[in-house]
Amino acid sequence: MCTPTTLIVPGLHGSGTDHWQAWWQIDDRSAVLVEQDDWSNPDADRWLARLEEAISAHPNALIVAHSLGSILTARLAGSRLAHLVAGALLVAPADINRTSDLHSRTYDFGEMPHERLPFPSLVVASRNDAYMSYDKLRDLAVEWGSPIHDIGYVGHINVASGFGRWPAGYELAHRVRDRSLGQPTRSPAEAIRGDKACTVHL
Repeated sequence: MCTPTTLIVPGLHGSGTDHWQAWWQIDDRSAVLVEQDDWSNPDADRWLARLEEAISAHPNALIVAHSLGSILTARLAGSRLAHLVAGALLVAPADINRTSDLHSRTYDFGEMPHERLPFPSLVVASRNDAYMSYDKLRDLAVEWGSPIHDIGYVGHINVASGFGRWPAGYELAHRVRDRSLGQPTRSPAEAIRGDKACTVHL
């Protein structure tokens, strides 16, 4: 039996060595970083293509995303590979226009996704995140069909707001995995990983 992969999906500028996503890669031996060619110039189509490559290589993975990475992950609702995603932990999703305002430049990252997600998900929200208001995120989560886990007034849930190693995040990921148990099990043909058939054992 293979171990389900955790795909780490950062946002703008990636996640530095002190970021909780970097710690996640150390603590979770199944974690794989979805690497982008240019972290400082996000391109919606290129970033999505890279994420889809990772999903194809690691079917039944749990996605752990942050900031614009959460928005990217929500775009999978329209992807032909969405059925290969076991679930997603969407931490501090960032409003695209607000991100442009905060960084004084326009990012080519398309429109905000509003389609319901076809896989289990959980949005982790802060009430004073500069990248998206809590009210807007709450409405967006409803459209995605995703519950919200409110962790209070903690900024953008990044290094600047005091988030290095984040054990509580691992528990939230387990919650998403538990929800995925209620999803239809993928067939072996859909879930080939390397030379092993990887069915859902989360």
